[in-house]
Amino acid sequence: MLSVGLFVLAFLCPLLGAAIGSAVRRRLPQHHLDRDVIDVIKLAMGLMATVVALTLGLLISSAHSHHAMIEGEYKKIMASIVDLDQYLLAYGPETQPLRTHVRHVAAHTFKRRWPDEDFGPTGPPSEDGPNRFIDGQRQLAQLQPANEAQRWFQRQALQISVELANLHWLVVSQQTATAPLVPIFILIFFSAIAIFAGFSLYAPPNATLLAILVLPALAIAGATFLVVELNNPFSGLLKISSQGAHGLMQTLARSF
Repeated sequence: MLSVGLFVLAFLCPLLGAAIGSAVRRRLPQHHLDRDVIDVIKLAMGLMATVVALTLGLLISSAHSHHAMIEGEYKKIMASIVDLDQYLLAYGPETQPLRTHVRHVAAHTFKRRWPDEDFGPTGPPSEDGPNRFIDGQRQLAQLQPANEAQRWFQRQALQISVELANLHWLVVSQQTATAPLVPIFILIFFSAIAIFAGFSLYAPPNATLLAILVLPALAIAGATFLVVELNNPFSGLLKISSQGAHGLMQTLARSF
């Protein structure tokens, strides 16, 4: 998994920086590590650490917003599918083929997001084609309402079908609109190496110093892990739960 690999890399980079700093400390003349020099190093490392912390904070906030948006849109899609099925059911028995089409399209959509899970029958491959929404709307438009009630249900169903199509393409476009994380992580990792190298110039290496430096290294690694996981809402340890989709398909199955 990408998130685990970056977690390990983000954890090792600061420790590599600490090892470099300790090696440099042993070779530097003593006057290069007097009080004034150490004070300047502390200021420089503090400034760099602040920038890294702000960057990671912004990345986590952006990734969390992205994850929450995708999850919210999927909940809207599932609610709209239930409403569409109820309107078609209220229209009359002549909408049975159309309701089956809606069920198959929903199963295809959920299967694409959670490929290892079963969401019931998906129908023929044609019902997962690029025109699946248009085909459903065409069938809706071709209905011949016999009274005002059926005409109202037809209008509501058409409106929901348009909203469903828009929501679906919005989710698809947002899934591919994540920030370019690789260059940012490269800068963060190199900054972490420099920061921890600077820290290791302050004191000779020992077990206490190593234990203290491991904690912020874990914090950087954990933040990196969160950013990657939240930017991939349908995979990884923090993926969006499929329970709502399974509940929806069970509801549709019971209504047939």
